[in-house]
Amino acid sequence: MTLMNEQRVGMTMNLVRRSTPSAAHRAVMARALVPAVLAVLALVQTACTTTPNRAPVEDRGATAKPVAPSAAPAASASAPVDVAKPLPGAENSGKPGYYTVKPGDTLIRIGLENGQNWKDIVKWNGLENPNLIEVGQVLRVLAPGVDPNAAATRPVANARVETRPLDAKGVPPANGASAAAPTAGTTSPAAAAATPAAAPAAAPTAAPTAREGDEDVNWAWPSAGAVVMPFDEGKVKGLMIGGKAGDPVLAAADGRVVYAGSGLRGYGNLIILKHNNTYLTAYAHNQLLLVKEEQAVRRGQKIAEMGSTDADSVRLHFEIRKQGKPIDPAKLLPPR
Repeated sequence: MTLMNEQRVGMTMNLVRRSTPSAAHRAVMARALVPAVLAVLALVQTACTTTPNRAPVEDRGATAKPVAPSAAPAASASAPVDVAKPLPGAENSGKPGYYTVKPGDTLIRIGLENGQNWKDIVKWNGLENPNLIEVGQVLRVLAPGVDPNAAATRPVANARVETRPLDAKGVPPANGASAAAPTAGTTSPAAAAATPAAAPAAAPTAAPTAREGDEDVNWAWPSAGAVVMPFDEGKVKGLMIGGKAGDPVLAAADGRVVYAGSGLRGYGNLIILKHNNTYLTAYAHNQLLLVKEEQAVRRGQKIAEMGSTDADSVRLHFEIRKQGKPIDPAKLLPPR
């Protein structure tokens, strides 16, 4: 057994000696490797000394040169401008006897401010739809053939006057349901502003002749109540007269009804009388209207009952307008 073990150890030692290179063998191997190492070092040195191909770099610190703006396309410069279609009557803008519609206007208000019946304005301007007017539209507010620079008036004394008695039961009121104001750019039933009445007198074809007596209107107070607020130009366009609901409202002079309804904001149930081509009177805030449009009335005739429509208390708002402009009624009414 011992002999066998010694033999195995000897064999193992021989194998180790054979697998481990001798010093002489290692020296030969080192000499063989030297050229290869030198070649590798030469390649590395060449790579380090060659100028690299650098990628482009954006220099953000440099000041950029200003770039001239490109010219606008010729097509946009010469593009056709969309010209708005002119509104009806624009060629008469600013001329005497014409009115340019403003926001919030109604034909009733335009008539009141120009001393005209709104139905006449519809006729003079050939309005197919009297319920539709446009802001900026120019309307004729003086009868054709009338010189706008002449203060010509036509007295109502020559007009036929109805003499039949008038009472509240016999005449249906022209209430708000029967007349709504035609506003600018909106529609409302102004065409049905009054119940059927006598046909209006034909429009004059020639300028009326001025008469001195036209200024001498026989005025009367429209109510027996006390004045609770006087005329104040620019603030109060007439007289505020106090009273009780149902008190009679009387025509201040002979005339003809040109409006009866509630289509003018701020006036409630309103009556407008035309006395001649110079004077109109307005009676606002009534609780009951007793006359119809185009009806002739006499001075002192009961035309309405006092109320508080579109107001915070019972009152009569009374205006006198000369050629559409509010004036102080106290200067024309007789002393009490």
